[in-house]
Order: sequence, then C-alpha cells, then structure tokens
Amino acid sequence: MFPFFKRLCLILLTGGLLAGPAWAAEDPVPVEGDFIARNFRFASGEVLPELKLHYRTLGKPQRDASGRVSNAVLIMHGTGGTGGQFIRPEFSGELFGAGALLDASRYYLILPDGIGHGASSKPSDGLRARFPRYGYEDMVRAQYLLVTEGLQVDHLRLVMGTSMGGMHTWLWGQRYPDFMDALMPLASLPTQIAGRNRLWRRVVIDAIRNDPAWQGGNYKRQPPSLGTASEMLMLMSSNPVLRQQQWPTLAAADAAIAAAVASGEKNSDANDTLYALESSRDYDPNPGLERIKAPLLAVNSADDLINPPELALLEREIQRVPRGKAIVIPLSPATRGHGSHTVATLWKEALATLLADSGR
Repeated sequence: MFPFFKRLCLILLTGGLLAGPAWAAEDPVPVEGDFIARNFRFASGEVLPELKLHYRTLGKPQRDASGRVSNAVLIMHGTGGTGGQFIRPEFSGELFGAGALLDASRYYLILPDGIGHGASSKPSDGLRARFPRYGYEDMVRAQYLLVTEGLQVDHLRLVMGTSMGGMHTWLWGQRYPDFMDALMPLASLPTQIAGRNRLWRRVVIDAIRNDPAWQGGNYKRQPPSLGTASEMLMLMSSNPVLRQQQWPTLAAADAAIAAAVASGEKNSDANDTLYALESSRDYDPNPGLERIKAPLLAVNSADDLINPPELALLEREIQRVPRGKAIVIPLSPATRGHGSHTVATLWKEALATLLADSGR
C-alpha cells in the first residue's frame, strides 16, 4: 500500500468502491527505481542537495530510425497519490494488458511519484516543515529531469495525468511543447485554482496550520486537524448519488466518516498533506495555452465537484489551444465524480482517437 495518503487516496480516486485484486498475475509487473536530482533548486530559491524521485516503469523504450525514443508514455498521479495508484483493474487492467491501448509490450510506461508523494522526497522523510516549499512548476521540472536524465528518454509519445497530474499535463504541453506527440489531461482545468476549488483546499490548509497540535510542523503525533483532510476529501471526491447509495442513513454516513478519519490519522502525515495541497498555489497554465503544439484532449466528468461543468471554463479555454479538444463525460451509474479519471472504460475510446490522430 501507499506510504502517504494510503486510504485517502483510494477514497479520492474511486469513492471508496475498490474491489478485487489490484493486479492480475498474468499482467506485466512494474519495475521500480529511484533517480537522484542533485542540488535541485526550487522556484522559492531553496536547494535540496539530493532530491529523490521514485518511479515505476513497464515495458522497454524503443527508438525510431533517427534514434529518438518513440514509445514512451508519462502518466502522472493526483494529489496525495503515487504512480502505484494506476496499477489497478479499472486503469492498468483496461490499458496496459496485451492488445490494450497502452499495451506494455509495445509502450514504455513511466509512472513517477511526484515531489512530496509516495517514495519520492517529502517532508515526512525528516525535514518536516523545513522541507522546501515546492510548487507545481517544481514538480513538472523534476519530472522532466527524471524522464530525460534519469531514464534517458528524449521524446514522449503521450503525456497524461489525473487531477493534479492532469494539471501537470497542461504545464508539460507549454513548458516542453516539442517533447510529446499528444497530451491528455483528465479531471482538471487550465486555469488557476480559484473559487470552490481553492476554498476546500484552504479549509484543510488553515485547519492544519492553525491547529496548536501541529506545533509548526514539529508534532510528535498526528494533529487532529488531519481528520479535516479526510472529511474534505470525502466531500469532494465522489458524487452525491453514490454517497447516498453508500451511506443511506445517518449511522452509515457517520461510520464511514469515522473510519476514514481513523485511517487518515494512522496512515497519513499532516506535513505531507499540507505541502501537497499548498503546492497548487503556483499553478496557472492559462497565459501559455497558445504555446501548446501537440494535439490535446481534455477529459472531465459532469459529476466532478472539483471541476464542475457549469463553470464552462474548459469549453472556453480549450478554444485557445491550437490543436485542443475537450469532452465532458455525462453523469451515469459508471461515473465516480472526480474519481472518474481513473475509470478507463469511461474515456479509453477517446484515448484511442487521440492516439490515432496524433500517430506518426
């Protein structure tokens, strides 16, 4: 299981509806590794002598006639997650197997843990609140170093990501516009974190920072405010229809909330959580949307409380992306609110079209 946000991540991604084995015995097995970026300078000016970036890969890189890697796919996770979150039936089981769209025998799949997440360098490793204040720009630049210097990949067939990883995908498209053939951000918007999306994050951030038990990040036991993170993630991650079905009575809802809070206090870390939510402060791809060259297909779902369709921001801003398209998946019994981004059956047909349209 994941060392950070273990249970909360599962709630955020699937509304607590995971069932069955995460990985079938006949499926390809990820290879894990670490890349060390030395003297990594953050946008804040802080420097970490050794920034560890953990990753998983499946498959092997292939090069075209010019010697350039032609089959690499970068897949980036959401807030509180890890690259390991994609190794599950509804994602890898639909995409990575023999004959599937991202068949690991044909593609070189790269699943990194972002800064502050999983087995990559993070506050809870020891620095606590002295860990550099990373932002999304730092995370994307570190991913680029991992891909180019760590894995020696000079081109990406596809860049995609879910939630925070979707936001990173928008940044990749404009920071490195000639580096990929296609982009697929899922469950994200190409605008600053604002409105209700900023509000729920601030609820968690303020709860932790104003909690006397947080002790400026030097607590000996997890502060009670970490429970607020569990509750807010539960509130924002699914849709009301599913929640009513799962918790049809007051007692059922209270029991589920209590279980999530207890699990969060046991398996999460307040500093890691705080940093992860604060890191979105510098996210703003909006000024650079016209710089995105590769075909881009943005996918959201109509029941996503974090990126609600009634804002119409995606439909408006996608018009500025030269080769951009967007779809919003309608509410259905198969959608999972924000967590629809990990249910590949909902959008893999769109992925197939993107791959075909961007093929070389």
